[in-house]
Amino acid sequence: MQRVGDFLQNKGYPPGELYDLPTSTKRFPDGAQYRIEIPSTEGPRALAAVLEEAERHNVTIHRVSQGSGIWMLTDEEIREMCRLGAAAGIEVSLFVGPRAAWGTSAQARTSAGKNLGARLRGMDEVVYATEDVIRGCELGLRSVLVADEGQLWLVNEMKKAGELPADLVVKISVQMGAANPISIKLLEGLGAGTYNAPTDLTLPQLAAIRAAIDIPLDVYVEAPDDFGGFVRHYEVPEMVRVASPIYVKLGLRNAANIYPSGIHIEDLAVKQSRERARRTALVMGIIKRYAGESVMSEVGAADLGIPVV
Repeated sequence: MQRVGDFLQNKGYPPGELYDLPTSTKRFPDGAQYRIEIPSTEGPRALAAVLEEAERHNVTIHRVSQGSGIWMLTDEEIREMCRLGAAAGIEVSLFVGPRAAWGTSAQARTSAGKNLGARLRGMDEVVYATEDVIRGCELGLRSVLVADEGQLWLVNEMKKAGELPADLVVKISVQMGAANPISIKLLEGLGAGTYNAPTDLTLPQLAAIRAAIDIPLDVYVEAPDDFGGFVRHYEVPEMVRVASPIYVKLGLRNAANIYPSGIHIEDLAVKQSRERARRTALVMGIIKRYAGESVMSEVGAADLGIPVV
C-alpha cells in the first residue's frame, strides 16, 4: 500500500484518509468557511415558506435547490422563484429535466440499477436536459443542478462559447455518486462549481477530498431517508473546520419523497420546506455553541448564483 500511497502523493493526492483531520485553510471568495443550503424547495410557495421561516428563526439562507427539474415548472413559476431569490439575495438552483428514472429505463427501476436514476441515457436526453438549462437561464436562473458528467462537460463548453451565461453556477447532485478525491477532482476539471458529497462520508474522508479539490462541498448534515436518513448535526462544527468551504445542507429525516412535485402535493412540499428551515436554526445553534469563531458568508455574496430579474 505504501507504493500506491507514495504515487498518489507525487500526483498531489492524499495517500489515504486524513485521520488527523487537518484544518482546511480554503475559503469561499468572500473569506467565509460555510454557507447554508435548503434542498427540495419545489416551487415558489415552498421558497416563500423557507424565507418566511428563516426570518422567523433569524437564520441566514444562502442557497435553495430543487429536485423535480426545470421542466416541471411553468415560466411564471420559475420567474417567481427568481424574483424571490433575487429579492432575498440567495442562489436558486434548479435540477435539469428528463433523466433515466423518469424515462423508459428499465434498469433504473431495478433494485440494483437505482443508482442510474439521475443519469442521462442517450444523446436525446442530453439534449433535452441541456435545453432545460437554456430555458432556465433565459428566465433568469444562474444556478443549475446536474448529475451526469457528460452534461457537465457540455454545459461548461457552452459557457466558454458564450452560449450560456459565464456566471452560471453548475452544482453537482448527490446522485452523481463520486466518493473519492480523484473522481471529484476530475469533475472539478470538467466544470463543476460545487460538489454534493455522498451523505455517508466520514470526517477523514471529507478531509481527504478537501485536500484534493478547491470547489465548495455541499454536505447533507441531515439526509432524506432514501439517502440514508443520517442526522449529523453535532458533527457540523468539525465538518466546517476540516471541509471548508462547505454548504451545510439541511435535508429532512422522516419526510416524503415528493419528486416530481406539483399542485397535488404542494401543501406537503411547503410544510417540509418550513421544517428544513427550522432544522437550520437547530444546526446554527450547535455551530454558535461549539464553533462560534467559524465564519459564515453574508447574504448576497458575489459568487452566488443569484437569479437575474
